[in-house]
Amino acid sequence: MQIIKDQQLTDNTWQSLSDDDQLSAGDISVSLTRWQHDKAQLLAHDGKLGIRIHPSDDVAGIADDLPKLQLIELDFPDFADGRLFSQAWLLRGRYHYQGELRATGKFMSGQVFYLSRVGVNAFAPEKAEDLPIVLANLQEFTVNYQNSIN
Repeated sequence: MQIIKDQQLTDNTWQSLSDDDQLSAGDISVSLTRWQHDKAQLLAHDGKLGIRIHPSDDVAGIADDLPKLQLIELDFPDFADGRLFSQAWLLRGRYHYQGELRATGKFMSGQVFYLSRVGVNAFAPEKAEDLPIVLANLQEFTVNYQNSIN
């Protein structure tokens, strides 16, 4: 499936592994729990590494690991839970994370502009047919009154 990255459609080259999946070659993302338990093994992996963050996860606990991670997925379990907006801001603003910050899960297309303002630069909607809507919503506003990450 394609995703939106840096306001462009692109192919998703990442494989999301569950906590029970065997490591495979290529670019992989794992849960924060798996990262914490299998960090040494994951760092020896041949490919890029990413982790999935849930709203209740503490990003301060991974601050020292950020240079090792090329992707952080913000997994929205529900569009009404806004804690991942704060997580994104912390990752970019406080911890200066420079890699890909991707929204996944049940975010609404109307939220993507605001997610981009707190540092999210990639979007993987649940349905491929939502990609054009998400892309259009990234350019919904042309004037910003507040400071932001971008």
